[in-house]
Amino acid sequence: MGRWRTTGSALLRVIVVWVVSTLTMMLLAGILPDFKLTSDNGDSITRVALTAAWGAGAFGLLGALVWPLVVRAFLLVPALVLGLLVFFLNGSLLLIALRLIPTGRGAAEPETAVIVAAVMSAVASATSTALAVRDDDAYRRRLSRLADRRRRRRGEGPVPRPPGIVFLQLDGVGEHVLRDAVDAGLMPTVATWLKGTHRLTPWRTDWSSQTGASQLGILHGSTFDVPAFRWYEKESGEVMVSNRPASAVELQRRAVARTGDGGLLTLDGASRGNLFSGGADQVALVLTVAARRGRRNRSRAGYFAYFCDPANAVRTAGSFVAEVGREIAQSTRARIRKETPRIKRGGLYPFIRAFATVVERDVVVAAVMGDMLAGRTAVYADLVAYDEVAHHSGPRGRDTDQVLRRLDRSIALIAGAAQHAPRGYRIVLLSDHGQSPGETFEGAYGLTLKDLVRAGCGLPVPRRARRTRSGAEARYAVRVALHRPVEDGEEARPGPGSEPVVLASGNLGLISFPDAEGRMTREQIDRRHPALLPTLASHPGIGFLLVRSQEHGAVVIGRGGAEVPLAQLTDGKGPLKGFGRGAADAVRRTDTFPHTADIMVNSMYDPATGQVHAFEEQIGSHGGLGGEQSHPFLLSPLDLTEPVPDGGELVGAEQVHHVLRRWLREGQGPQVPVGAEALAGVENSPSTGRPEGPFPVGGLTRQDKTS
Repeated sequence: MGRWRTTGSALLRVIVVWVVSTLTMMLLAGILPDFKLTSDNGDSITRVALTAAWGAGAFGLLGALVWPLVVRAFLLVPALVLGLLVFFLNGSLLLIALRLIPTGRGAAEPETAVIVAAVMSAVASATSTALAVRDDDAYRRRLSRLADRRRRRRGEGPVPRPPGIVFLQLDGVGEHVLRDAVDAGLMPTVATWLKGTHRLTPWRTDWSSQTGASQLGILHGSTFDVPAFRWYEKESGEVMVSNRPASAVELQRRAVARTGDGGLLTLDGASRGNLFSGGADQVALVLTVAARRGRRNRSRAGYFAYFCDPANAVRTAGSFVAEVGREIAQSTRARIRKETPRIKRGGLYPFIRAFATVVERDVVVAAVMGDMLAGRTAVYADLVAYDEVAHHSGPRGRDTDQVLRRLDRSIALIAGAAQHAPRGYRIVLLSDHGQSPGETFEGAYGLTLKDLVRAGCGLPVPRRARRTRSGAEARYAVRVALHRPVEDGEEARPGPGSEPVVLASGNLGLISFPDAEGRMTREQIDRRHPALLPTLASHPGIGFLLVRSQEHGAVVIGRGGAEVPLAQLTDGKGPLKGFGRGAADAVRRTDTFPHTADIMVNSMYDPATGQVHAFEEQIGSHGGLGGEQSHPFLLSPLDLTEPVPDGGELVGAEQVHHVLRRWLREGQGPQVPVGAEALAGVENSPSTGRPEGPFPVGGLTRQDKTS
């Protein structure tokens, strides 16, 4: 009887969705002039209804049968383009469905078909979800069957009693930003957790305060020899870039070799939207996988499970277009109001932002919910939306406030899915770094760090850089150092050797001389380019330099040339005055890395305003020392042990890794409630207590795929 009841309930939902889709098609035919369901002579309402029923049924069948095949074929297309093709593909299916109407009465112009298909997909998804919300028993039975089916396919036994853990990384959200967002009412879900079920623990990054180092440390337990987001390796002559697939694979290989461990997620884990896999078998949108070959390992394969549902595809594509328009409107408003600091936000950036804040978010959230419904033990997912927007709009403001609201909604959706998972789940929120505001180095001084280094070496620089005060002072310093007058328009004769490689990682700069074997000493640099170090150290936009000396070992050079041996370096004094607690240890640790640059350059930092100067085009930056960029957070359930006992300090991503490992071993104790209390700020159904209506942010609806 239970099986017949379930079958009958499912059949009833199909019929209701069909009827609603038919009525929607009839309504659109009456509104849109280029969409017809009648003959030229007109038809009765009964004939129109039958025609609409045929068309709606054919469109629904094509969506269920043909759409997954079409999406799989288009996985060869870049993900950004795939999002733009969704409307076209859905409209094409509607045109085919109209041609399948036996009476031949259905017709639509191609552009109208796109609109009709989008509306019908959205209405069908909303109707199906609303019906399923009212049927608690059927939904729970369906989830249980899906979970049991997966376990049988994997040859697993019953679901273990201990709860699993979901680690959600809010990329770039610093501790202070999170607290301010909670206080301002932007994140009601997080606010509710802080009031009763979770604790907030700040932690400190290494000198390299960026995702490449932090996430490698969190997932694989090692940040050794990751001096920045990008750096030059002399033995290979290559630039390592953390978000380049080949570099990410090599970094993960080095970390595994150093620790002798596969990673945080090796035991029934899933990695979603990350740079590194963490040793997980289940991966989607993971950069290290993007470098592999083969159908199963293509990075775009992670999109299939989400976009195979046309309702998901249409919803995300619509949000994508809206986000592009939102970014154009926001950047236009900033230009009109002459807001400062401000950087250029044209070109492809609106589409890149929309991909990070919509497509990546929706796919990752859906994948995490699927992992929970599948009962996986550990899931680690990265939501990059805030970090992307903050780089271009600044860490605080209306632009980032909107992103934080949507992130909270995504957290609530994931918490809601935990109610229906075959095992309990603890949800841990964390970030990999924060962001510090400030005008770019080039915006403040008219030249880039590379221009300043070249000028200090006596190398040619662009005319615009020569005209700046900093450029002129550097050229004058070169003339004095070389004891050779140089007329206006003439370049100083540079020293011997190759040109320096200058790289930027937020407000951290790295200068390397490729022809010099190993790390150059201060004495060698002074012999080759006697004006370079004085030029850098005296510049108002630079806070301090790290170089190696033959006489004193590593030294830190501050303003005015003040030089302190690394062993004597202390927080809050000398070159590190104002940079905060732990700065000296962070610099000392980086000095031990084999690939630390010949000259490490940290920008100035103003403790009064919290501002730094990024050496790249970012008004919200991270990568070095100074301000909130070094202060991420860890938000954990109270029934997990404290991250650091006795009020200690959590320092470095490697320590965070060990804390997360410990929590994965803690299988006993009560489960964290992630039901009604966790869904604060989300309107719930009076009869079920679950989120009402369709999930608007990439969540799995009851008829969606869960794998």
